[in-house]
Amino acid sequence: MWGKMLKSLWKSFQHKCVERQKSEVDESVSVHVHGEDLVVLPVQCCNSCIEETKQCNCDHIHAAEDANLHAQRHANSNSSFTHAVINMVGMLVGLGQLSTPYAVVSGGWVSAFLLVGLGVMCAYSSHILGTCLRKNPKLRSFMDIGKHAFGSKGRLVAATIIYMEIFMSLVSYTISLHDNLITVFLGTNLKHHFPRFSSSQFLTAVAVLIALPSLWIRDLSSISFLSTLGILMSLLIFLCVAATAVLGHVSNNHAIPVLQLHNIPSVSGLYVFGYGGHIVFPELYTAMKDPSKFTKVSVVSFAVVTAIYTTLGFMGARMFGKDVKSQITLSMPAESIVTKVALWATVVAPMTKYALEFTPLAIQLEHALPSTMSGRTKMIIRGCVGSFSLLVILTLALSVPYFEHVLSLTGSLVSVAVCLILPCSFYLKTCWDQISNPVLLLNLFLITFGFLLALMGTISSSKLLLKSFQLHHSS
Repeated sequence: MWGKMLKSLWKSFQHKCVERQKSEVDESVSVHVHGEDLVVLPVQCCNSCIEETKQCNCDHIHAAEDANLHAQRHANSNSSFTHAVINMVGMLVGLGQLSTPYAVVSGGWVSAFLLVGLGVMCAYSSHILGTCLRKNPKLRSFMDIGKHAFGSKGRLVAATIIYMEIFMSLVSYTISLHDNLITVFLGTNLKHHFPRFSSSQFLTAVAVLIALPSLWIRDLSSISFLSTLGILMSLLIFLCVAATAVLGHVSNNHAIPVLQLHNIPSVSGLYVFGYGGHIVFPELYTAMKDPSKFTKVSVVSFAVVTAIYTTLGFMGARMFGKDVKSQITLSMPAESIVTKVALWATVVAPMTKYALEFTPLAIQLEHALPSTMSGRTKMIIRGCVGSFSLLVILTLALSVPYFEHVLSLTGSLVSVAVCLILPCSFYLKTCWDQISNPVLLLNLFLITFGFLLALMGTISSSKLLLKSFQLHHSS
């Protein structure tokens, strides 16, 4: 009799739970996320889990958690489509535009097809990064995607590549600063008490020391101001080059070689460096009001940047031909006021980059420090590490002042991995069960193509860098 009673009570309990589930589904909350109405179920159990008397681990619980996470992210994100495009274009346009005319002349006008093709490829890799982020709303950064795809090893590889790109990019920025300071103060006899330093080296050291306090900044709004200033400087450089071409300060009838195949490996490194902004794209994605438009943002941004690079490349190549320097600003007529504006913009732009580029490293460093440590102590450690790193970068930049070779090496060694190899690898691992055969072949092709570019470009640019270094010290 007691057995029958217990059995009857158990069935009654099951029936009530089922009825409660139905009522909760009817009263579920509709959340508007990414342009769609998602139903967030407050259900905490299901029939099979009740029968087994255990906590529910079913998919609908995880779906509800993901929907809530989407809703929370949506509430904290305020970047519009236009704002996202401006940020992405600003992140991409930088040193790449200075070297594009030199790259077009070195590789021949046919190499411009490689420039456009790389722009299309990098826009696609940006799109698939967004797909990875959309698949798992808990991912917030490039390293998070690497960890989600390949575990701790994936995160380690992503972090190593990211920090290498930051370090080598800042070396290139400092070389650019040094080269343009020479032209700005051309003919100036500067007296100082450091006999081992030339005037240009001394001026570069002073400029870097002026920018050094920015590495101690923790206020993100101040760092964002520096980023905006850097974007304006890049835009100003483009306008100055365009004004030089339009106003007729130089002739525009220089012939451009058709194709110089032996230079293509090093030229590819220069081209791909200009598209290397993927490490911050996850942050742009999470900051958007409507991340479903991230693909459109990528397409528009890369179209704009590719148009800028191609236009600037052909303008500079036609204006100066084989005499074009590795940085277009160094080829412009020195007596022109437009040139002086461009040179100062090129000097200021690198100084705005140091704090912005160091931010990812600084954030990881602070997270690695003990939580018991005070904020002031963390700020001091962060500032000291940043200052030491910047002094190392300054030393390298003054020791190896070969802008085009260092930039090409950076593009080939790390930017190719950030732009093509890693995003495609992460996508294949994360979305393997949803990938069609054509998409699979496309991503395998991009990974293979990226490896070939990286290998040939690294070998070519390393040889050229070593040759320039030996010639400089033998003379």
